[in-house]
Amino acid sequence: MPDQPLVSTPDAARALGMSARTLRRYVVAGWITPDLTLASGQYRWDVEKLREQINNMRKPDA
Repeated sequence: MPDQPLVSTPDAARALGMSARTLRRYVVAGWITPDLTLASGQYRWDVEKLREQINNMRKPDA
């Protein structure tokens, strides 16, 4: 069981100070991966894991 509940895209975006549209674009581009994709196509996120994914996107290649 995760420590934090999975949240919707708008809630995750709000927690990170970005738009939900940006998160969806990142998923489509393959830069980040949601923790869960519902049958409806909506995403659910663990905010801390998402924060790590976004921070890793910003690191320059070694």
